[in-house]
Amino acid sequence: MVMDPSTTKYMIRVHIKADGIVEKPDVVGAIFGQTEGLLGEELDLRDLQKSARVGRIEVEIEPKDGKSQGRILLPTSLDKVETAILAAALESIDRVGPCKAKIEVEEIEDVR
Repeated sequence: MVMDPSTTKYMIRVHIKADGIVEKPDVVGAIFGQTEGLLGEELDLRDLQKSARVGRIEVEIEPKDGKSQGRILLPTSLDKVETAILAAALESIDRVGPCKAKIEVEEIEDVR
């Protein structure tokens, strides 16, 4: 689901490191798979995307020396508290594909 930039309130910026080579679909799959059911029905990521309250997950990831690192951008039109809860859920992800991973929220930017 595409999100209208004029309705975006916050941009969650996340840094990711993985102990192996991972690709964009691995990262997106981990985000949906490991946050599913974690926050209840009200903050289910799939439902939020369907209702356009969360935009497209953008992943920039590069392999280097047998490891991967990069950034994830997640636009939301949720309120600040819900956005912070969603960002915290992203930090709970510990595996991407077959690799151990560490995800840290860099910032939650107010883009209005």
